[in-house]
Amino acid sequence: MADLEFNKNDDKMRLLISEMKRKLAKVALGGGKKKIEKQHAKGKLTARERIDYVKDTDANFLEIGAFVGEGMYTEYGGCPSGGVVAGITYVKDRQCIIVANDATVKAGAWFPITAKKNLRLQEISMENRLPIIYLVDSAGVFLPMQDEIFPDKEHFGRIFRNNARMSSMGITQISAVMGSCVAGGAYLPIMSDEALIVDKTGSIFLAGSYLVKAAIGETIDNETLGGATTHCEISGVTDYKAKDDKDALDKIRNIMDKIGSSEKAGFNRKESKDPKEDEREIYGILPRDRAKPYNMKDIIARLVDSSEFEEYKEGYGQSLICGYARIDGWAVGIVANQREMIKTKKGEMQFGGVIYSDSADKAARFIANCNQKKIPLVFLQDVTGFMVGSRSEHGGIIKDGAKMVNAMANSVVPKFTIIIGNSYGAGNYAMCGKAYDPRLIVSWPTAEMAVMGGEQAAKVLLQIEKASLKVKGEEIDEKAEKLLLKTITDRYDEQTSPYYAASRLWVDAIIDPLESRKVISMGIEAANNSPIKEAYNPGVIQS
Repeated sequence: MADLEFNKNDDKMRLLISEMKRKLAKVALGGGKKKIEKQHAKGKLTARERIDYVKDTDANFLEIGAFVGEGMYTEYGGCPSGGVVAGITYVKDRQCIIVANDATVKAGAWFPITAKKNLRLQEISMENRLPIIYLVDSAGVFLPMQDEIFPDKEHFGRIFRNNARMSSMGITQISAVMGSCVAGGAYLPIMSDEALIVDKTGSIFLAGSYLVKAAIGETIDNETLGGATTHCEISGVTDYKAKDDKDALDKIRNIMDKIGSSEKAGFNRKESKDPKEDEREIYGILPRDRAKPYNMKDIIARLVDSSEFEEYKEGYGQSLICGYARIDGWAVGIVANQREMIKTKKGEMQFGGVIYSDSADKAARFIANCNQKKIPLVFLQDVTGFMVGSRSEHGGIIKDGAKMVNAMANSVVPKFTIIIGNSYGAGNYAMCGKAYDPRLIVSWPTAEMAVMGGEQAAKVLLQIEKASLKVKGEEIDEKAEKLLLKTITDRYDEQTSPYYAASRLWVDAIIDPLESRKVISMGIEAANNSPIKEAYNPGVIQS
């Protein structure tokens, strides 16, 4: 498969992936090379080095939230990865989550987005009953923003609530204090099942020596107040003393090696087979111009095992593709937006990427079938929304759309979402956007997320701006109007970028399309640790 258009698409995708990797390399430096050198001078590993050491050699590390904080908190010097490195990996062949404070970023202080990211990792742990390892090295709440992180439901305190809930659920939590652990943050390791502390570099206390002096007049150094010897031999707060970072991480590996197996959900898996079609051709199939049509089945053929896809109701509701396949051996049900123009049997034309009444009806039925068969669902999003206009409204598009949303929202099998291209308005919701609890949601570098497309939104916003100026008695000429339109479009385009979404954790990661099979496979493997206990009930809106 090679023609001029294909090659241009391929070049564009490779440029986007190159840009993504460049951004990732910058993020990986955390607070910068000088801060890393200071960490090493203290005899400490960096957050990423700690993760690389404790995980199994050559094990996959599915990083969650690498771009969290991108472009945010610039007045404070930024917060790469939200000041915490985290993801899903394997320790002693056991799939688990690791959350490591990055002390090179503001001494590991917690920004508002740091709390959001930590809560997301705990959510993944609870949904999938995965053990979680905390590598603690944090100065606590970033005080200049304490009002945005301290008291609310989804703020810092929710983490300790989750510690308690996870403990009651039998989810293993292991903490290693490898640096500072102060104030309210001191509860996290002690609410874990087992806590380690590194001698001379780790410390735990509700108030440091300076605050103790100010509060009660006692003079004491931090090591005596809350160092490893104090907490392992006097207070009994911690369970193990480690001589250095590597010793602590070795102890964690030994603990993980003894954990018993968990009950499985029983999702169907057979031997994995590579797609027959070349996965790399995805780069050339996906158009550079997000408005251009393409056949989503060509993408599916390059994601599923042996390129085999059993399509459900192939001739009905064709703007949504539904069907069964395997990804890395796991049985999956796929719901995907068809981006080609479709000619129905009635001779009508349907726009690609738009959800019509018959498509929504078909998807609702298919989702119900997957729940009955206990098959995980994979949503491939490239959607501009539901069809509008009198014909659709009179045909009951709202009710049909509601049926699909009900079926999807009440699904008890795990859901996984990949945003390939457009993700606009209610289409984002119906195709299992972040608000609908996908176990993992990732995007390709080609993704765009917004309430509507950039061109339409910019024109609407321009009309509002012009009306506002008119009220003030001001008029703008054609040249000024074009400049205003460009300003609005540029601002809107920035907000539709996948990096804008990733920085705010609307998606868990931005990935190379060639990583899609790995992400889905690791996600289903994680979900398989959490048996389904409830029956599927799609809600009140039935067919």
